[in-house]
Amino acid sequence: MGVRGRAKTARGEKAKGFLWAAAVALAALGAAWAPVHGQEAEGLRPAVVVSGETSHQPTVRIKDIARFDGVRDNQLYGMGLVIGLEGTGDGRGSQANVQMVANMLERFGITVDRNSLRLRNVAAVVVTADLPAFARPGDRIDVTVSSIGDARSLQGGFLLQTPLQAADGQVYAVAQGPVSIGGFNVRGGGTQVQRNHAAVGIVPGGAIVERFVPTTVVHDGYMTLLLTHPDFTTAARVADVINRVFTPGTAQALDRSAIRLQLPPAFRDRPVEFMAAVEELPVTPDAVAKVVINERTGTIVMGHRARIASVAVAHGGLRVRVETQPLVALPPSEDEDEAGPVMVEQTTVQVEEEPARVVVLESGASVEDVVQALNAIGATPRDIIAILQAMKAAGALYAQLEIL
Repeated sequence: MGVRGRAKTARGEKAKGFLWAAAVALAALGAAWAPVHGQEAEGLRPAVVVSGETSHQPTVRIKDIARFDGVRDNQLYGMGLVIGLEGTGDGRGSQANVQMVANMLERFGITVDRNSLRLRNVAAVVVTADLPAFARPGDRIDVTVSSIGDARSLQGGFLLQTPLQAADGQVYAVAQGPVSIGGFNVRGGGTQVQRNHAAVGIVPGGAIVERFVPTTVVHDGYMTLLLTHPDFTTAARVADVINRVFTPGTAQALDRSAIRLQLPPAFRDRPVEFMAAVEELPVTPDAVAKVVINERTGTIVMGHRARIASVAVAHGGLRVRVETQPLVALPPSEDEDEAGPVMVEQTTVQVEEEPARVVVLESGASVEDVVQALNAIGATPRDIIAILQAMKAAGALYAQLEIL
């Protein structure tokens, strides 16, 4: 091949490289300007990929860490009767069931002597439920039934019709149905076998909603997003993600828990679609460094952001064991016939101290480093709790220490 042929081949290779680079650039540009949901709409900007996800702090949807102001449950409560129990209802020490049964019979035109009623198959209960937002009349919700007397078990019982009211005194649902306790309580022959708590049960779908609770989410074109775990960094990130996807100024972080949203012009008449689009946006939440300790169970939960300063930890164990052993002794006596064995107790005290083991933790050590170092010196969960409390007292633990 001559010089002219080689030059022509080189120019061809350069042209191919240029075309390949141009194709990649055009593909990247097209992906960057791809509109949300594949459609152009007024008030929308191209979607962006939210970066910042780490192995410790994943990216989640906004709907998993926040809710819209006004969308909340309402608590309901009422008092009722559970009937059909097999002798496990309220005893003589409880008069609530007797009074309630007598009142119910009077409403049916039956007059009885309350003092003569002995109702071991009836239990007085408190019925509670949570009324979800936007629940419509006719919808069913679960209710919880709890005994307020001395009933041993609600197994096999049936909840009579019980009105459920809210804090305003209005009835919003009516509950009725068979009670499920998920356990049992059996007595016989002086023995008792119990599984789970038999004095509390549920009625799945046992309440029918009778009244709608008005809920307002949009106020003059604005709505508020509330974080489940308030945090300034997370609030700022949520507002930034929403402003990147929609028009700038759509979201404004008011404080560490509230983000105010303004309906874009494209969604003035479609607030539900706007709320759904906001809930699906990805964001990386932030959290403060925290160490949670449960001394009753010996459980320790440490966040990945917990850090410690340079500190030396010495761990040693001291065991004191006291033993008492019976001994038979023959006391000295002038009369050998009267001398007899005497029972005495000998007490011994043993003290064992394990040699203290020292571990040095460098400044900025992570949770993994702390756990590995404390496990290396043989520290138990109880020991780790004491060590972490001592670190916090010494100012070497840079995290909130929460004790349950």
